[in-house]
Amino acid sequence: MSNRLFQSVIHQMKDAVDRVIGVVDENGVIIACSELVKIGEIRQGVRDELTYSNDLVVSGGYTYRAIGPAGKAEYIVFVEGEDKNAEKTSKLLAISLANIKNLYDEKYDKGSFIKNIILDNILPSDIYIKSKELHFNTEESRIVFLIKFSGKTDMMPFEMLQNMFPDKSKDYVISVGEHDIVLVKDLRPGTDHKEIEKMATNITDTLSTEFYTKASIGISTVVDNIKDLARAYKEAQVALDVGKVFDTEKNIISYENLGIGRLIYQLPTTLCEMFLQEVFKKGSLESLDRETLMTINCFFENNLNVSETSRKLFVHRNTLVYRLDKIRKLTGLDLREFEHAITFKVALMVKKYLNSKPAKF
Repeated sequence: MSNRLFQSVIHQMKDAVDRVIGVVDENGVIIACSELVKIGEIRQGVRDELTYSNDLVVSGGYTYRAIGPAGKAEYIVFVEGEDKNAEKTSKLLAISLANIKNLYDEKYDKGSFIKNIILDNILPSDIYIKSKELHFNTEESRIVFLIKFSGKTDMMPFEMLQNMFPDKSKDYVISVGEHDIVLVKDLRPGTDHKEIEKMATNITDTLSTEFYTKASIGISTVVDNIKDLARAYKEAQVALDVGKVFDTEKNIISYENLGIGRLIYQLPTTLCEMFLQEVFKKGSLESLDRETLMTINCFFENNLNVSETSRKLFVHRNTLVYRLDKIRKLTGLDLREFEHAITFKVALMVKKYLNSKPAKF
């Protein structure tokens, strides 16, 4: 935030307050004061004291109060005096400057600007106007990570990510929910998908080892224009939602790798139910036991190769052939035929999708 804005407000309040008032920044330096000669003085001791106490400190003839929550305050206001009037004045000053700061951030802060874009809170025509005001490069390669935290944590999710990505000029950490954080990250030209997935892996590993918390990450496609960040955010959401249905073992899911799961996820449930009724005889899919379904999945994983599948399942080739014949008799689909195998694979995914939907009453 501009120091000149703080100084302007302090200057206007000077006559009304009739006491020395000012603001200390995150480095413990006075950046605005009604007595200009004090600007530049250090008050680091007060900052340290406020970090480990409540939001009010009385010291050396001045009353200090944090702007924002104690221990996390970016700025501190001070008022000359240690009496009740100084305490009240410091509170009014803190509230006033906090509101001014919030309004300033909303208008000029790039993080707030990015948040408005991804949440569709700004008109497309206004994006370019605002970008010019903020000197924001609209045509850079960027990617969106949607990080969903699971379970309770001692530290706020936003703070964890902010500590990991402190460069606010290139990486934007945005809170979109109690447990959901968006990371909009600038990418170097030519960054490939493996590097992007490695970034996501580093995030989950750091969260696990340093903060003892688990998280799932949805990754968007790379966008080259700032107006496409809203689409990228939706892609990251879809990646997490689809992954929750079809890739339950993975904690990092990329929109680019969703495959047919993305298509199924967008289909109406009535259409999915009709498809299953057309593909299978009534009750035939439900009649397949767990061992049979495991055999089917292994057969698909090994590209319909009978020899390789039997080796992976530790069964004789003839035993596997017998199981495949049994599946054909039950369902009418021979998995050794490519077209039948595709139909069966899609049907299993559709069934999984329907099972993930809440039951209707």
